[in-house]
Amino acid sequence: MSSSGTSSPEHKTAHDASEHNRDASGSAPTRSRRGLVLGIAAAAAIVVLALALGLGLGLGLKHKHGQSSSSNSSASAGTSGGDGSIPSSLAVVGTPEASAALLSMDIANAAPTTRNYDFVVEERRGAPDGVEKLMLVVNGQFPGPTIEANADDRIVVNVTNKLPNSTAIHWHGLFQRNTNFYDGTLAITQCGIPPGESMIYNFTFDGYVGSTWWHAHAGTQYTDGITGALIVHAKNESVPAYNGDLAIQMADLYHGFSPALLNLYFTPGGIEGTPGNEPVPDGGTINGVGQYGASNSSFFNVTLEANKTYRLRLINSGSFVAMLFSVDDHVLTVIEADGTPVTPFDVASVSVAVAQRYSVLLHTNASAGAYWMRAGLDQDAFTYDNPGVQTEVRGILRYGVANDTIPDVVLLDNPPNLPSGSPGDLDTDDLVPVGGGPAPDATFSVYFTISMQYTGGPNYLSQFLSFINSTSWEPLQGTSSLFSHLGNKTADGSATLADSQLVTTIDEEHVVEFIIDNLDDGDHPFHLHGHKFWIVGTGAGRYQHQALDNKAPMLRDTLVIPAYTYTILRFVADNPGFWAFHCHIQWHMGAHWSMQAAGLLFQINVLPSESAKFAIPQYMLDQCAKAGNQQP
Repeated sequence: MSSSGTSSPEHKTAHDASEHNRDASGSAPTRSRRGLVLGIAAAAAIVVLALALGLGLGLGLKHKHGQSSSSNSSASAGTSGGDGSIPSSLAVVGTPEASAALLSMDIANAAPTTRNYDFVVEERRGAPDGVEKLMLVVNGQFPGPTIEANADDRIVVNVTNKLPNSTAIHWHGLFQRNTNFYDGTLAITQCGIPPGESMIYNFTFDGYVGSTWWHAHAGTQYTDGITGALIVHAKNESVPAYNGDLAIQMADLYHGFSPALLNLYFTPGGIEGTPGNEPVPDGGTINGVGQYGASNSSFFNVTLEANKTYRLRLINSGSFVAMLFSVDDHVLTVIEADGTPVTPFDVASVSVAVAQRYSVLLHTNASAGAYWMRAGLDQDAFTYDNPGVQTEVRGILRYGVANDTIPDVVLLDNPPNLPSGSPGDLDTDDLVPVGGGPAPDATFSVYFTISMQYTGGPNYLSQFLSFINSTSWEPLQGTSSLFSHLGNKTADGSATLADSQLVTTIDEEHVVEFIIDNLDDGDHPFHLHGHKFWIVGTGAGRYQHQALDNKAPMLRDTLVIPAYTYTILRFVADNPGFWAFHCHIQWHMGAHWSMQAAGLLFQINVLPSESAKFAIPQYMLDQCAKAGNQQP
C-alpha cells in the first residue's frame, strides 16, 4: 500500500490495494470455522509412563533428553530431506539443563557492560516430546540460549546462518531506537542473512525492562525452533521483592515441518475442506520438553527452596494457541505483563497468548513435596480434530524434598482444586500498570478492519488470505521497506511503496490511535514492533464511537483482538523507522519460501526524514542481492 505521505491529524484509513494487488473480492465470503472437535490424549499411557519416569533435566541431575526413533507421518519434506525423511546425518537437538532456566539475582547491580553472543542457526533433528522431527535451532539447542542482561548493557549478537534459506532474528518488544535496521524483520527492516553468511545485531535496551524473547522473523522459521528468552533486569524495577527468578518458555508443538504445514494451510478449499482452518498442534513444550502419547516420559523439572518467593517469567513462544499456566495447589501473583509492572493481584492460572509474557510470584510455602506445573493448549482455537493431540503439557516443581521426587501421578489428569475462596483465572481487565494514568489524546488516527477471505480472480478458491481493509501484505523481494526508502527524493523523505506493503507514513511526532474492527470469527494476538501501546477501548461488534476507558489503561506490546470485536490502541510515534504491526499467529502472517504470505501485517513509517539518516552497515545492503536465493 502506498504511503499516506501526510502528517495531518485527520482520520486516516489503511489504503485500499490497487487492482494488481491481492484485493478481496467484494462478494467473497469470510470463513466460518466449525465448532470445536477435540481428540483427547490417552491419559492412561501418561500415568504408566510417569510411574516409570526417568527424571532428567532437573536441577543437579544429569540426563540426556531421549530421542525417539519414531517419526510422524505428517512430518513433511524438510530443506534437507526432499522426500520427507529426516537425514540421519543431522546432529541431534539438545535440551538445556533445567538450571539454565534459573536467572541471575544480582546482575542488576553489575556495572554496565557489553555482552557478546554467537548464534549459529542450523538444521537438526530433535524430539522435544519424543516424536522425531526436523528442527531449526540456535547453537544446537531448543529453546535457544537465554540472553540475560542489565538495563544499561549493550548487546552484540553475531548470527551465522547455516540454513539453506535466509533468516533474521527479531528482539521482541525492544524499542530499537535509532537501530530500526536491527529489528530483525525480514522484508521490512532487512533483507535477511543469506545462507552461509553472518550479521551482527548491536543494540541497547533504551528503557526496556522486563521479560521478553527473541525469535526468527523470516517465514515460519520460529515454529521449527528458533526461539529463546530475553530477560532485562534493572535495579529499580517496580515489582515486589523475590528470592529467585525462573524463565518458563511455553510453546505449542508441531510434528510436521512448518513450510509444509503452511502449504497445507494454503490448500485450496482449506484443511479438511474448511477455509481458514489453521494447522492444529500435536502438543506442546515447557522449556523444550513435552510429552506425546507413549513416545516420551520426560518432564521439565526444577527443585526450589522451601519458604521462598520465586518470580516465574511466563513466555508463550508458540505459533498458534494461548497456553494456560498453573501450578497445582498454588496461587500465583501477577506482577508484570510484556515488560510493564502491574499492581499485584492473585490468580489461579494465567492464559498467555502467543508472544505475550507475564511474571507471576509463586510462594513455596505449601506442604513440602512435588507439584505438577501445567501448560494447557487453548482448544477453543482448534477447528478440526487432530487425533492424539496432547492438550496439556506438564512439568514438575518441587521443594523441601529430594531432587528425584515426583508428584502423585493420579493427579496428572485430575488436577486438585484450590480451596474455596481462592482467586480465579487471570482477567486482563484487572491489569493496571504501576504508576499508570490516562493515555495522551490522539493526534493521528488510523482505521482498519481485519478479515480473512478468498481472493478474487478466475481461480476463486486458490488462496484464502488475511486482509487489513482490502489488502493482504506481500513481502518485498530483493530489498526491504527500510532499504527501499534510503536515498529517495520525495518531499517527506519517504519511499513510494506498492499498495501491497500496507504502509502509513507518520512524518511528524504524533500520538497515533489505531481503531481496529475485527470482522473475522477468530481471535488474533497482535504485536507492535518498536513501541508499547495503551489499550483505551475494547468491546463487542464494530467501533461506533463508544466511550473509552482512559483512566489507567494497560500498556503492553502484544494483545489479543477477539473475534467480532473492536479495539482502540494509542502509542507515541516518535521512534524513527519502519515498524510492523501484525498478528503473531504464524499461519496468518508467515511467508512461504516462495514469498507467498497469508498477509496479516501492517506497517507504520515513522519520521522518515530521520530514518533516512540511519548509518546502516553496507554489508546488510549487500546481502539483499543474495537473500532472494530461497530453496523449497
